[in-house]
Amino acid sequence: MGGGKRHSSAASTSGKKSRPSPSPPLTAEDLTPVLSLLASAVSLSLRFLSDSDLLLLPSQTLSLESSLLSTSLSLSRLLSLLPSSSLQSLQTLTLEPSPSCSSSSSSWFLRFLSSSSSHGSDPRWIEVFRMSKPSFYLLLQHLSPSLLSDPSSGPPDHKLGAALFRLAHAAPFRGVARRFGLPSPAAACRAFYQVCKAVADQLGHLFELSSDLQRVVQGFTWMSLPNCCGVLGFARFSVEGELKGGSVIAQGLVDSEGRFLDVSVGWHGSMTPAQIITRTKLYKAQHVVLAGGPPVELNGVSVPRYLLGSSCCPLLPWLLTPFKMVDSRSSSSKDSIFNSVHARGMELADRAFGRVRARWQLLQTTWKEDCAEALPYVVVASCLLHNYLIKCSEPMPDEIEVCVKEPNFLDFEGKEDEAGERIRDALASHMSLVIHE
Repeated sequence: MGGGKRHSSAASTSGKKSRPSPSPPLTAEDLTPVLSLLASAVSLSLRFLSDSDLLLLPSQTLSLESSLLSTSLSLSRLLSLLPSSSLQSLQTLTLEPSPSCSSSSSSWFLRFLSSSSSHGSDPRWIEVFRMSKPSFYLLLQHLSPSLLSDPSSGPPDHKLGAALFRLAHAAPFRGVARRFGLPSPAAACRAFYQVCKAVADQLGHLFELSSDLQRVVQGFTWMSLPNCCGVLGFARFSVEGELKGGSVIAQGLVDSEGRFLDVSVGWHGSMTPAQIITRTKLYKAQHVVLAGGPPVELNGVSVPRYLLGSSCCPLLPWLLTPFKMVDSRSSSSKDSIFNSVHARGMELADRAFGRVRARWQLLQTTWKEDCAEALPYVVVASCLLHNYLIKCSEPMPDEIEVCVKEPNFLDFEGKEDEAGERIRDALASHMSLVIHE
């Protein structure tokens, strides 16, 4: 028995596989060639970015700049982890300055201005600022009085360019400061919000509901919508956290050309459109703004001025929503015809909000919770700039024509207003007669 045990023990020992000895840790000498190659690649890329920043698209420079900055920081951290005694052989290994630093005298914006065409047709203006050179300087004329109040954050043209660049490309304040020669990211932040406030103060008249209502009504006649004063739409803008319910809601009234006539922003993401409508200035003023115009007589029914609203809204005498429970197979019924015309009208609001998002890409990002209070001002400024560019006959870039569909809101389940039903029925009968003539 004892001999068997000794044999078993011996067999067990002889059957074990020997483990390879661990590799020795890498030394500074081992890391030097790799780190040297990485540093050289970063330096060459930084030089390429510096030499080509007037030729590259903003999206390309921002993406490359972000990648290079991240790589530079990672490489610097790696160097900091090495023992100080091992760094002597790496003393010649240095990184060029981050692309976030630039003097105002050699800023990208000044070089862009000196290289751009003097007659205003340089297509880079639209790519960079979402508007032509003449429209940029006309806007600067409007805003300059408001932008001169704080010279510490830069000249008015630099502030305007910086704000439009951030709004158009969702550029970080660090990159904005570098491109426009502003003293710091904090100065770029101040300039951005100064421009947003100046736009709201100086261009607020471009919300033309009360000042140009006759033009608005006339614009909807081609859609067989007599006496219509606009289309009411809603949009969500994402916010981190639960303070705002994950989003901020905007209500916008749009005319037949896609201009915003009225905008109300800042509503908690958990609210419904029916809850929002009754709290807005538009609701409080509609009896003055809409009731001031003459009604039209349709099939013996007096139809006052009204707005179109989606199925998430309540039916009111001045806010007409689509018919519910319509048989989709009966496209010739008056209810179906009304809903079809109504749907085309609602597309105007979706398209307007979609174009604002596409043109001003900062609105497509998710905002940090501590910045949520500023978001409504940025949305209002973006809608006013949208109106301004329509007024200037600025063409919509091709990529902006592909608009994001606005998220659906739940249908309103409350009781429908009887006066609203009569007015909607009269309009539906009128549309049916027009189409079947």
